[in-house]
Amino acid sequence: MTAQEKITFCRLCEQMCGLRVTVDNGVVTRIRADREHPLTRGFACPKGLAANEIQYDPARVTTPLRRTASGGFEPVTWSAALHEIGTRLRGVIDRYGPESIGMYQGNPAAYSIGHYFFAKGMMDALGSPHFYSPASQDTSSRFAASYFLYGSPVSVPIPDLPRTDFLLMVGANPFVSHGSLMQGGLVRVDMQEIVERGGRVVIVDPRRTETAERFEHVAVLPDGDAWLLLALLNVIFADGLQHPRAAAIATGLPQLRQAVQSFTPAATEKHSGVPAAVARDLARSLAAAPRAAVYGRVGACVGSYGTLVNFLLDALNVVTGNLDRPGGAVFTTPPIDFWGIARNGGFDTYGARHTRIGGYPDVVGMMPAGILADEITTPGPGQIRAMFVSAGNPVLSVPNGPALKAALETVDLMVSIDLYINETNSTADYILPSTTFLEREDVNGLVLPYQYRTFVQWTPAVVPPLGQAREEWTIIRDISAQLGLVASSSPLIRRLGRFARGLTPALMLDMMLRFGSAGDRLGLRRGGLSRRRLLSRPRGVLVAEEVKTGVLERVITRPDGRVNLAPPEIITVAQGLFDEVRDAAVGPYPLRLFGRRELRSLNSFTHNSRRLNPRAVAPALLMHPDDVQRFGLQDGATVLIESATGAVRAQLSSTDTVIVGAVCLPHGWGHNGDGNWQHANATGGANFNALTASGAGALEPLAAMSILNGVRVKVSALD
Repeated sequence: MTAQEKITFCRLCEQMCGLRVTVDNGVVTRIRADREHPLTRGFACPKGLAANEIQYDPARVTTPLRRTASGGFEPVTWSAALHEIGTRLRGVIDRYGPESIGMYQGNPAAYSIGHYFFAKGMMDALGSPHFYSPASQDTSSRFAASYFLYGSPVSVPIPDLPRTDFLLMVGANPFVSHGSLMQGGLVRVDMQEIVERGGRVVIVDPRRTETAERFEHVAVLPDGDAWLLLALLNVIFADGLQHPRAAAIATGLPQLRQAVQSFTPAATEKHSGVPAAVARDLARSLAAAPRAAVYGRVGACVGSYGTLVNFLLDALNVVTGNLDRPGGAVFTTPPIDFWGIARNGGFDTYGARHTRIGGYPDVVGMMPAGILADEITTPGPGQIRAMFVSAGNPVLSVPNGPALKAALETVDLMVSIDLYINETNSTADYILPSTTFLEREDVNGLVLPYQYRTFVQWTPAVVPPLGQAREEWTIIRDISAQLGLVASSSPLIRRLGRFARGLTPALMLDMMLRFGSAGDRLGLRRGGLSRRRLLSRPRGVLVAEEVKTGVLERVITRPDGRVNLAPPEIITVAQGLFDEVRDAAVGPYPLRLFGRRELRSLNSFTHNSRRLNPRAVAPALLMHPDDVQRFGLQDGATVLIESATGAVRAQLSSTDTVIVGAVCLPHGWGHNGDGNWQHANATGGANFNALTASGAGALEPLAAMSILNGVRVKVSALD
């Protein structure tokens, strides 16, 4: 067989870069960026180009594994593994009830065509509330803010980059992340074009990031962004700069104005780290811009006030007249009706359920992972006794990972679906091998609701699954069948029983596309979208160059049809900020820790790649030179980082890119010898989350977000 070149796209992050993959005798031999891709135009980051190293990693799990009496693993057939898992699950359910089953679904699941729907479907079919994901480490506060503003957590506006004159970006680094909850092309190019046409881009971040280096940078203290945003609103109201349109589309303007009255730039300066004059100029420039958009991402979500911060981002868009307006913050019309699907499938929820521990609300059907360890170890009805972990390594990604590791070792059954033996599943009872993105059919479904250029791409599998690997959704479907269940969140589909088991993600998504806004209506609309048409166009279809505005009636589900700028929960949090800082005690922890994205790392499963990290160098702790001198430390030395929760070690790197009073460390590291990935273990790295707190009282109250920004720490030299 001669070598073939296949067109596909990467599914490691939301950019979903176009790829050209060379396959020779069924083996991927080369991956290159696709220069003809309509959106990414020949760009692909190092991670996607190294995907074949993960594909053929000798450490990859390619056969089902079962724990032995000696603590190791042995191969087992699929039929035996599924039967044994089903038998043990039924035993747990008979003894403790179906609400004793839990599932954690990791970040890669979001980029797999049916993984999320089948995982959530299995838990809903069981009737268990214990569905967890990384959302409470990166996104839940954004969804919670949307609930308070619009009545629906899935109504999330995005910045209209191609048409804006002023972009204010908080806690995002798209030159490394390539954009999140915001897609539509090469985000970095679209940002540069704002400046080229005479506009401004302002980056608010504790670090002069790779993105901030290219534009204007406003340095803010970690967890200080709420203070800055409140100050901006204060100036806009005090100077009479609010747009007349705000009163037409929103309620609560007088209450919001009253709530921000005491947050003058002078009063907030020491809490935000932003000089009063800078805050005043920023507010006035934002209000004066012909078309402006305010946007925030992970850095804006993971602080003590994440829901408030995301609320304030949109409040600024409303008050300046830029919500649902060309060049402002816009709501998309995706080719699949995700809003309808979310509402009908039970994903459009906030507070529909509350956690057993701490009473925290669900957000879009997911519970906060920050209380997972306590949900496992605390006796009583609803205690988790069997746990599934699919495409995740929460021991490294969830707060207080050591506590979660200890808790997982106490369950009656643990099943992992993964590519590797890792820190989380090294003590699992079964590890079931899953496919890589090169081995499965997919559509770029995750990003469709967040595109400022509407683009759809559907790809077949590039190569067959290696060994006995199977797609995650099929594994979850087959485990559900062992219990006599249909893995679906839809009661109607579940009632179909065995007849529903033939419903594949491809079939369901094809129907959603065909009856969506750009669908072919089963052939009644010529040129409309369908799976068949998209597969015939391997580089995808550009559906719309611009986002349609004037859609608030569709996205707001509140009875009055208007944006709510004064929810009592939000106003209460804002009004309590001054009291909180008066009561807060820094104690022995004078520094604020925050995270960062890395170009050559994404989640722990990329850490076994020698191509991405050939010298096995662990990430350093970044600290400003003034702080290095103040604490008597040395650049390049190994230091001890301590919090009230735990301690880790890292190499110190002195850099003026970090604001004084803060230190910076990336997430997802901390490989300690568990698992079978030798290169990852050789690299090690400091586990950021060993420094963060979990459990009741440790989470942001409105969205139950893990607090990963502004964590109080001290750094000292090792003797």
